[in-house]
Amino acid sequence: MKLIHTIIFMIFALISLQAQDYLISFEGVGAATTISSVKVENLTSGASLTLNGGDKLHLIPALGIDAKPADNMTLQLYPNPMKEQSVLTFCTQQSGNVLISVFDLSGKAVFRLSKLLSRGTHNFRVSGINRGMYLLTITGEDFNYSAKLLSQNTVPDMAGIEYMSSDDHSTGKQFKSTSATIDMPYTDGNILNFKGVSGDYSAIVSNVPTGNKTITFPFIACTDSDGNNYATVQIGSGKFAQFWMAENLRVGNAIDSTTISADNGIIEYYCYKDNLNICGEYGGLYRWDEMMNYNGTEGSRGICPNGWHIPTNQEFYDLEIFLGGSSVAGGKLKETGTYHWNANNSGATNETGFTALPGGFLQSWGPTYDLLGIRATFWSSSPGTVGGYYFYLAVSYLGAASYRSDDQLESAYSVRCLHD
Repeated sequence: MKLIHTIIFMIFALISLQAQDYLISFEGVGAATTISSVKVENLTSGASLTLNGGDKLHLIPALGIDAKPADNMTLQLYPNPMKEQSVLTFCTQQSGNVLISVFDLSGKAVFRLSKLLSRGTHNFRVSGINRGMYLLTITGEDFNYSAKLLSQNTVPDMAGIEYMSSDDHSTGKQFKSTSATIDMPYTDGNILNFKGVSGDYSAIVSNVPTGNKTITFPFIACTDSDGNNYATVQIGSGKFAQFWMAENLRVGNAIDSTTISADNGIIEYYCYKDNLNICGEYGGLYRWDEMMNYNGTEGSRGICPNGWHIPTNQEFYDLEIFLGGSSVAGGKLKETGTYHWNANNSGATNETGFTALPGGFLQSWGPTYDLLGIRATFWSSSPGTVGGYYFYLAVSYLGAASYRSDDQLESAYSVRCLHD
């Protein structure tokens, strides 16, 4: 018995060393100082939640049961075991009715909630459950999730489930009217991605917290000629700092692959397989001369927002060097997971917050679309090895490397602008 107690003590001592207790607050600088909302993603565990701008994030030890369904879709239930309440987070792939149920060990339904949800990630608060073990199920039109829930509640109340928020900020709504401290499981070394929103401005900061701290969002205006606003991210610091768009450019009008974009005063782009919905997620694909606004000057603005420009091959090279070289830079730039990327997406950490998306490309010959979900390719403004060719930066689902090569200007690729 003494040996068992010793082992248990050693396990909890080890956990306490690996998982700390930190308080994170937020501030804005630059074009805005107030924050309307903050989305937090744990890139290591896959958990995410949304806070009001005045809230504080409480990073707590990641103890308990980690609920992840077999099909590898996002489902998190924390804390678990729960005391008074727990936060349920899961992802829906399409809009539709979703039924959330909690059953006790006898199979009796403790409560049920049916709600119409849009596509995306959603957060619910589970509370008031008596002490014991329960089965939580989530049923949608094309999925069925389940997880075990252990309650240690000593002051039971009426069991219930309350919708908190979704991770879609397009409405600009705040989910709570007063500031609060929100718990989130965390283990030392986890990479957290913070996206702060303030009106038309949004900025991304990646961090690995090691104690109490304030996350500062450097808000910069990034609005294209159509009025689209883009999230931005700072990579590097001091004289090595670069401010990038954290989304693919989507300015202009879509044309089909049988039409050649022309110098006609209208910005024109292609959507993969001529599908406008794909452009909504991955941005547009631009021929080189269209992207440059028919100005061949290296490093010029092109069709970027005011104050931004098309990156040069040297600036892509500087980015790779700052991230440790081309052998690892791609993984630090890629969005994690396989929601947009093909299976495996090897080496992806997105620790920069750049969130490279594999929008594929339109080949100059054919013309033929290819590599959606497989490769992210971004034009530079620099001439390539031979006439009519221009450099690009690419990352693939196959590994953590990035590489720079060149292609004919008639091909159409994604675009990320760099702040002047």
